[in-house]
This record gives sequence, structure tokens and C-alpha cells, in this order.
Amino acid sequence: MAEDADDKTEEPTGKRLADSRRKGQVPRSKELNTFVTLIVSAALFFYTGQYMVQGLLKMMKHQFQLSRDTIFDPITPVMHFKMAMVEGYSVVLPLMIILMIADLLTPLLMGGWNFSEEAFEPKFSKLNPLQGIKKIFGIQGVMELVKAVIKVILIGFVAWNLFKVYFDDFMSLSRLTLEAGIFRVGEIIVMSVLVLSATFILLVLIDVPYQLWNHQRQLKMTKQEIRDEAKESEGSPEVKGKIRQMQMQAAQRRMMEAVPSADVIVTNPTHFAVALKYDQNGGGAPVLVAKGTDLVAAQIRNLALANKVVLVAAPSLARALYYSTELNQEIPRGLFLAVAQVLAYVFQLRAASQQGWVKPVPPSDVDVPDEFRQ
Repeated sequence: MAEDADDKTEEPTGKRLADSRRKGQVPRSKELNTFVTLIVSAALFFYTGQYMVQGLLKMMKHQFQLSRDTIFDPITPVMHFKMAMVEGYSVVLPLMIILMIADLLTPLLMGGWNFSEEAFEPKFSKLNPLQGIKKIFGIQGVMELVKAVIKVILIGFVAWNLFKVYFDDFMSLSRLTLEAGIFRVGEIIVMSVLVLSATFILLVLIDVPYQLWNHQRQLKMTKQEIRDEAKESEGSPEVKGKIRQMQMQAAQRRMMEAVPSADVIVTNPTHFAVALKYDQNGGGAPVLVAKGTDLVAAQIRNLALANKVVLVAAPSLARALYYSTELNQEIPRGLFLAVAQVLAYVFQLRAASQQGWVKPVPPSDVDVPDEFRQ
């Protein structure tokens, strides 16, 4: 039976999470962004409101107290207006910069920064009206409706109470001087924004956990999806077996290519064969360049005979080298003496062949330490 969305009970894997970030799917909360913007604005107004009001008053006195001749001049009012714009922007510019920084840093509180090219690609499936209806009546749509209702009720209730609290202050503004009236309006705005920002805490406490839960829910996987992902990332057993077989064949070919350059082949004499190479000028220990049993051992022996590599029958030493040393590794220290006996015979045999001497007798009793005996 095929698995459906109700069967998505498994937590998302690391690959699923990475793919979702690449597609631009990260948890986000609009209420959190709104709350941070409002609270930062309120804090800035609270600490810099007096400076901003004074700056605006100064700008109004300098640029809008014009004489009759200045007003009727076709160029001067325009110049005053430009100066007023510059002075006004200089007053609010720090606030705008700080708010922009706050908007850039807010994503770090939830989901982090994420730049995705796939998120900008047009998706024509979003134009499907059936999908849109499904979203409206789905969990996400219901949650957005609940948040909107709570937001309207909460903000409306707080705004109405703020209006009642500051009603008398608004009615008395006409009795204040311009400067005092502006300062009083600034105080009312700051306190109102602070109170309204505080009301968003409730929405944030609801929305942030929900968005995290919903994001995790959308990324959950079925057991079959996890199996398919593992098969895709690691490969099917058949493919992996084929790859291992090809790797073994390639390694065996490389091993066989090293046999003609070996100095000696130590044999069992039929079941084991080990090829050794010794660099007399290198100063290191002899290196095992090939090894095998049964058919592979026979191939090593045949290849050695074809290339006139010396074969030495030393059963205990052949088994010890086979089990204790890996390909292209130096032989262990405990086998130095036994291998030295074999190599001494090989070098004596070479010298006898070159000089026409009597061939030496192959070593018949190669001493192998007990810990290396198999």
C-alpha cells in the first residue's frame, strides 16, 4: 500500500533539511518581524524623540518662516523646500538606518539568513486556483485567520483604551504652544507605540512556536522516503556490489603490474604467493607489492616465471607475510631476519648467474617468530 501524508511520522533527515534551505524553505514569522520593528521604533523614539522633535522644529523655523518677498520669488521657495527636505532627512536618517539593520538581523532569531536562487524561480503551480483554495482551508489558512482575528481584537482593544486615556490630552493640545504641543504629541506617540508593541508579544508567543512546528511538520518524511533517500545517497546494494567488484579488479590489475618488478616471490608453494621488492639504496624495509591465495597465487607465480622473477618456497614465511602485511606496506620488524635470508639467496643467485659461479642452495629452514605463524 502506498504511503500518504498521514504516514509522515519520521523526523526529517539532514539531507532533507539542507534541501529545504536550498529551496528557500525556512521557518519565518511575520509577527516576530513586526514586533521587532515596532519595539525598536518605540525604543528609538523614547531615547531620541526629543532630539528628533528639536531637529524638526529647527527645520520648520529656518525653512518655513518666510517673508512676503521670499514667498513671491519664483526660485527661493523651491530652494527652501529642498533645504527642508535635506534637514528633515538628516533628522530621520539615523532612525531609518537602525530600522533597516533591525530588519536585516531579525531573521537570525528564527531560521537565519538564507539566500536561495530556487526561491526566485517562477512556479506556475502557484497559479493553480485549486491549490490556492486548498491553502485557504488548510491548517495554514485557518491559523492565519485565527491570528488575524486575534490581532484585530487585541489591537482594537488596546487602541480604544489608549484613545480614552489620552483623550483629554488631545483636547488640550490647542491651548499649548506649537513647541510644547509637538513635544506632547511626541510623548503620546512614543507611549502608544510602546504599548502596542507590547501587545504583539502575545501574537509572537503564539506564532513563533507554531511556525517552527509547522515547518518541521511539512518536512517530515515517510519510512519509504527515508529508505529511498538512503538508497539514492548511498546507492543500491547491487550498484555498490558492482562498484566494489570493479575496485577489486582494478586493484588486482595494479597488483599484477607490480609483480615483474619484484625481487622475489615467496610461495607456500601452491596456496600462497607473496611478492617482495627491496630498494637497496632507499634505506627502508622490503615492501610487499603483491599477494594472493590459490588462483591469484598461481597467477602471481606464472607472471613471475614469465618475467624471470625468483621464486622461493618458504611456506611459514609466505603465510606470515600474507597475514601480517598489506599491499604496498613495509614488512613488520619481526620478519626482517627471515626475509633477509631469502633476499640474501636472491642476490647471491643473481651474482652467480652474472659471474658464472655455482648457484647457491635455496634456504630450507627460514626461521619465523611464533607470533607470526599462522
